Amino acid sequence: MAKIEDRRPVGLGPGTAPIGASAGGARPVAVTANQQVATPAQATTQPAATATVMGIPEPELTPRVRDAIMRLMGEVDQLRNELNRTRHRLAELERLADRDTLTPLYNRRAFVRELSRAMAHVERYNRPSCLIYFDLNGLKEINDKYGHAAGDAALIQVGQILLDNTREVDVIARLGGDEYGVILSETDAQQGREKADHLAEAIRRRPLHWEGKSLPLDAAYGVYPLKPGEDPGSALAAADQMMYSHKLARRAARA
Repeated sequence: MAKIEDRRPVGLGPGTAPIGASAGGARPVAVTANQQVATPAQATTQPAATATVMGIPEPELTPRVRDAIMRLMGEVDQLRNELNRTRHRLAELERLADRDTLTPLYNRRAFVRELSRAMAHVERYNRPSCLIYFDLNGLKEINDKYGHAAGDAALIQVGQILLDNTREVDVIARLGGDEYGVILSETDAQQGREKADHLAEAIRRRPLHWEGKSLPLDAAYGVYPLKPGEDPGSALAAADQMMYSHKLARRAARA
């Protein structure tokens, strides 16, 4: 009678599958003598992640620690709000520092700064820009006859007329007293003179209505094309001189 040999791996009894094999006949996994196989109990005892607050493990968050953290977070939030308020306040102060105290225009300080930028643009890109210097005629007579409140109203009205008849890219300022400055970007000398005449005409067409009276307004002007390498002070002085010459010529024409 033939001998039937048992070819199962040594150490496996009947009904025992090789390590790593499944009931469906999956490929068995060999295990060497130095390897250990994790039991289901061992697989479920791995360390769990620990929750932290601001880097402090939760077990260490005693009531006193929690209170200290909450106070600290409140102080940080308060400081952040104070910083935002300070930034907004500084921005508002900077805006007010650039504004004329009476008219809705820039003041002289801001105008000189913008004039420097415009001149730098002319020098760098070789593009034309013009400076117009306006002087409001007859303001002293309005002040003397109708009071300074009427004179202030005339200054405000002229400032608004200049704003209404220029582009957003142009810069308009009250330089002091009854004098105004306008920077026209991308504008040559001929275009600048045409624009200055248009603005002066807009001022003349709109008299000041004060206490039932219509007070005429008029302005002389000087147009000066900005030049590379020139400083703002000399440009303003040149435009002022051209304005004065225009004023004298108009007086002579009316005489």
